[in-house]
Amino acid sequence: MGSEYFINSQNLENQIRKLLPSQGGAGAGFDLSASTQIIPIIDLTESAEGSNLRQDLQTAFSHTTTTSFNVSNATTTIINNTGYWRIFGSLTNAWAGNGTDTPNFTISDGATDKIIFGDQFVGAGSSVIDPQYVVYDFNVFLEAGDSIKCISGNTNSTFIGSTRQIASIDGTLVNP
Repeated sequence: MGSEYFINSQNLENQIRKLLPSQGGAGAGFDLSASTQIIPIIDLTESAEGSNLRQDLQTAFSHTTTTSFNVSNATTTIINNTGYWRIFGSLTNAWAGNGTDTPNFTISDGATDKIIFGDQFVGAGSSVIDPQYVVYDFNVFLEAGDSIKCISGNTNSTFIGSTRQIASIDGTLVNP
């Protein structure tokens, strides 16, 4: 049998009342106590929230929840719905021309675009094509009116990838 100790701390009691109003509500409060006895705790939060999937399984790809894209020599809006999104795939660039090529993803609020992922390839005018590959995998949050654009400035830059909504705008997880 463990020993029991009483804790008199106004800060701890205030925090308990704030986090658990039913435990420190009306009437006389109870002192906090601690024990040297080991009590196992079982976390049922996920089940209580209605999600029984592990996090890695919740983000799995499925035919229904994954949307693919292939962008070359174009500006394409790939997402224009609110929520939390995962964008993943690869960028292939075989730039042999003069100047630079800067393929990228931008987030737009309808008025301004901000680059959230991009690369810059510099060509020396050589006829030798040395392809480069860049893998990307990142998450974005879109509010109402926001969109994600994929921008490829020429036929030598090709984005191939997919998007998957991982949660709604209020944070409700989207299962596969």
